[in-house]
Amino acid sequence: MHEPVLYQETLTALAVIPGGSYIDGTVGAGGHAAGILERAAPGGRLLGLDQDPQALDLARAQLAPFGAQAVLVHANFAALGEVAPARGFLANAGLLLDLGVSSMQIDSPVRGFSFLADAPLDMRMDPTAGPPTAADLVNHLPEGELADLLYRYGEEPASRRIARRIAAERQQAPIGTTSRLATIVLAAVGGRPAGPRGRIHPATRTFQALRIAVNHELDVLPPALDAALALLRPGGRLAVIAFHSLEDRIVKQFIQQEVKGCICPPELPVCQCGRVPRLRAISKGAIQASAAEINRNPRARSARLRVAERLPGGP
Repeated sequence: MHEPVLYQETLTALAVIPGGSYIDGTVGAGGHAAGILERAAPGGRLLGLDQDPQALDLARAQLAPFGAQAVLVHANFAALGEVAPARGFLANAGLLLDLGVSSMQIDSPVRGFSFLADAPLDMRMDPTAGPPTAADLVNHLPEGELADLLYRYGEEPASRRIARRIAAERQQAPIGTTSRLATIVLAAVGGRPAGPRGRIHPATRTFQALRIAVNHELDVLPPALDAALALLRPGGRLAVIAFHSLEDRIVKQFIQQEVKGCICPPELPVCQCGRVPRLRAISKGAIQASAAEINRNPRARSARLRVAERLPGGP
């Protein structure tokens, strides 16, 4: 079982209390959830959602000792607003979202998330879901739309060159594997598959962009944050772990807006929108992994944890 990223920091941020009810919207293998339930004893309970059936199998095994205190549901966290009330999780003491792809998904070659092993170009976090797969996008998107996707979701400066090369290569034969796509990107941008320490593989941004697009990761995040806030009781904590700048920016802006409350134009002398602050920021900026954790788990270096507390009042 892999070590959850920012494990101690997350449990501290959530300020888990005995008997409290909690939601883990991205339960994964259940590492964070197990820690929450241990601290919430006696009487605590947790609702765990995940769109990956394989992750849920691992979570069931990890959380089996907690019996009925752990309720697991196969669902994307975008469905929080429907799933949680249906399971009786309404006024919760804490809610966690650990965003992005997990280590176990990356390390499973058949899932197609990584270019480090040859595999079908899939990238769906929920393999039972329908299309598109990454192969669908690579082979069927018009060149201009593909370039826009790589730039928007991967912040890839060479998006035009990469899209042009992909469009030319797919005319010869459909692009169906991770290794072929990585080779095409490498040929488009030049460079080497592995660089000096600290330098990323040239295909990293392309793979990130395709994964985000396949799973609609940025599209579902804002409404999920709204739903999460509505599911917290006054004093309840919201903790969100993001792994790249696009996700973290959405979370940061959401918290800033809810801390501020009023959204009236600054030139108005009196507030007319009537919005009141719904959150109080707990962390000053983002909490990052310690050097010791990064040494144990290099993937933790990009993790950013932001924490806020629900205030009384507001919808």
